[in-house]
This record gives sequence, C-alpha cells and structure tokens, in this order.
Amino acid sequence: MAKEIERKFLVKDDSWRNLAEGKVYCQGYIPTQKGATVRVRIVGNQAYLTIKGPSVKYSRSEFEYPIPIADAEEMLDTLCSRPLIEKIRYRVEYGGLIWEIDEFDGVNKGLIIAEVELSDEQQQIELPIWIGEEVSDDPKYFNSNLVKHPFSQW
Repeated sequence: MAKEIERKFLVKDDSWRNLAEGKVYCQGYIPTQKGATVRVRIVGNQAYLTIKGPSVKYSRSEFEYPIPIADAEEMLDTLCSRPLIEKIRYRVEYGGLIWEIDEFDGVNKGLIIAEVELSDEQQQIELPIWIGEEVSDDPKYFNSNLVKHPFSQW
C-alpha cells in the first residue's frame, strides 16, 4: 500500500521565492464518505486521479494515477465540488528534503502553506527560516477542506 507521510507549515516570509519556479495547479474533490478524499488534478499538460485515506497523525494511504487531460477536465466540470482549488506550487530543496510551497489563488488567495514529505513519522527535519507555525494537525488547512471552508471566509 502506498503511504504519504507529510507535515504542513504556514510560511512566514517571502525569502524562499528566489529559490524556485512555480507550476500552476487546478484541482477538485469528488465528494466521498468516511474520511477518504478523491482528488482530480491538472498540472500543465498532465492530469492525475488521487485517492487518499483518512489521516492518522502525519500519515495516510495514497494512490495516484495518471489520467487523460480530457477526462480530468470533464471530472472537474461535472463531478467536483466548488470552488476548485487554484494554486501555484513551488519546489525548494532544503536540508536534503524537497519542500512544496503552495501559494493559493481564487477564494483561498493569501494562504501560503509549505509541505514536506518524510520517510517516517519520527524523521527529524531542519526547518528553513521562512517556515512558521506547524498546521499538520489542523484539518482546516487540508486542500479538501479549503473547498468547503475557503481561506477568504475565515
């Protein structure tokens, strides 16, 4: 089984910006039950369908599959809850790890979150100077919840 182990942090300044270029993401969530999420995502000219299980601490099962762009566009238009998640994702290497920084747009504009994937939950990490408060345990920062409760409405 595929497993994602990830920690999330707010970003407190822009000193990371000169370290990476971003890619535009558009993603949506198909409504589910029992804590699972089904995500449809388009990044450039690639599309993916991702199924994630419920989170337990920093971990959850994750299964991701490439799909045709036309299928993803149809799913985003007809199956996904609104609003769609619009963001630019930047990748920054720091301390031997890849940090993914999401700068949200649309109804979540103003929110910037950094995520780092780990090999195990106990892995020690060195935090970059631009990292702020950890929000790994706060579900309001999950992308799937930003659809239901956008940042602009907090």
